[in-house]
Formats: sequence, C-alpha cells, structure tokens
Amino acid sequence: MKNVLVVYFSQSGQLKEIADTIAKPLIDDPNVNVVFHKIEMEKPFPFPWEKESFFDAFPESFLQIPAKLKPVPQEILNVKYDLVLLHYQVWFLSPSIPVNSFLKSPEAKQLLNNTPVVTVSGSRNMWFLAQEKIKALLKQNGALLKGNIALVDRAGNLISVITIVEWMFSGKKAKHLGIFPLPGVSQKDIDDSVKFGHTINTALQHDEFDSLQKNLLKQDAVTVSPYLVAVDKKGNYVFTKWTGIISKRNEKRRQLLKIFVIYLVLAIWVISPIVYILHVLTYPFTISKHKKTVQYYKGVESA
Repeated sequence: MKNVLVVYFSQSGQLKEIADTIAKPLIDDPNVNVVFHKIEMEKPFPFPWEKESFFDAFPESFLQIPAKLKPVPQEILNVKYDLVLLHYQVWFLSPSIPVNSFLKSPEAKQLLNNTPVVTVSGSRNMWFLAQEKIKALLKQNGALLKGNIALVDRAGNLISVITIVEWMFSGKKAKHLGIFPLPGVSQKDIDDSVKFGHTINTALQHDEFDSLQKNLLKQDAVTVSPYLVAVDKKGNYVFTKWTGIISKRNEKRRQLLKIFVIYLVLAIWVISPIVYILHVLTYPFTISKHKKTVQYYKGVESA
C-alpha cells in the first residue's frame, strides 16, 4: 500500500477542485491510500477580498513572512508518505502566505523530509519565481522535488487582470459584464488534469520518479513564456524595493500601500505593454537565451 498526502490551500475552491481531479486516479487505485490536508489559518484571510485587506497582505506575502496555522492533525503526522502533492497559489509573485507558512513549519519538515514531492500551482500567469521560492523551501525541508504542474489562466495578460480582480473582490466566478472570459484556470484544463494523476500514479507504483517530470511535460504540464519570466523577474525586483520601503516605515504603512496600488496599476497598464514591445523587438537577438529560460523553468532542478 502506497501512502500519498495531498496538501492544499484554496479560497475560491478552484485549487481544491484541481487537487481532487489530479488525485482521482490515485484515489481509485486500491493500492493507494490518499490523505488530504487543507492548510488552515488561525486567522483566515477573507474571500471575497476587500481591497484594503488584499493589498495589506502584500508585504508579508512577498517577504514570505509566515503566519500562525492550525495544527496538522496527529493522524496525518503519524504516517510516512511515499509521495506528497503540494498545491499552491501565487500571491504577489510569491507562494501564498498559508502555503509559505506551512512550508516553514516543523510539521512540514517532518512530512517532507526525504519524500518525493510534486508541486501543482494554479495562478493567473506568473508562477516562475514563486516556484523558485517553493524549491528553496522544499530543499530546506529535505524534500525531493520530482515533478511540477503549472495551470494558468489562458486569457491574455491584461484581460486576465480584469477578470481575476473582479473574481477576487466579488467572489463570483462569472463572465465580467457578460463579455469577458471566465476568470481562472479553464474548466477544460481542470478536467483534463486527471491525466497528470495517471502519470503520477504510474511513477508511484514503480517507484520511478526521476523521469516523472519528462513524462508530465509530454502532457503539457508546464508552459513557459520568456516574456512573462522577464516580467516576473522585473516585478520581483520592484517588489523588493517597495517592501523595503514599507517595512522601514511601518507607521506610514497604510499611506504607502495606497501609493503602491497606484504604482501597480500604472505598471500593469503602461509599463507592462512597453516591456512586451521591447521583448518582441529584441526576441530575434536573444533566441538562444530564451530557449535556456524555457528549458530551465520547465524542469525541477534548482539553479
């Protein structure tokens, strides 16, 4: 009997649905015991979000400052797992506070040490640097990263900004104004993710995880846009500056966050299109570099 632990945090329910779908082939296998652990905060974050509380979570999200969690049940801690499926969201270009807090807990060290892990992200479109931060935390816990699946909103960058923001602040997954696409990972991509579960189960049954990522990539588990990687890196640089300013002037936190929101809007709607135009113009001269970028972020190795 193989033991598999599915760890997730979900506000809207989307990531829980992804976790359920990927885990289905494992659950259906009589030789696999699947256990789910939902990460729960002592002080839960709201959903739908209020604008002030959402942006107030920015500094701690980006700086990866952990918050208090409800304990992992003892019956989960008492089992040695053959595989862990770790599902996470991206908040402000970093792993969400709940997932980051879990990975920095003693319970995570106990559960993940010397254990194969497959990471699964559900994001708008930029998960690249967040995955690097996940890799670092997994390494600290002695985990063995063997696979990665990145499910994203397939709408264009600026369109998905509108639809995701509307979803976050209304709590309703609907076509905004009746004309925009549904926000988030498409239902088709969620339903199709069951194929990853079959591939993962094959690796589990044969204790052969070294070729797992290669096999997942054959099923389009990861798509890498060099342009979005570049935006992600620039965003991390800018967010580092902003969190430094805000953390040093805590008494002016609220006012600085209001200024940050204005900057963020300008960055998305003015700076981002300019970066895209420059990317297109320079692409023919940087093809080799972009190929290396794509190859790296499709893999599970650390830089």
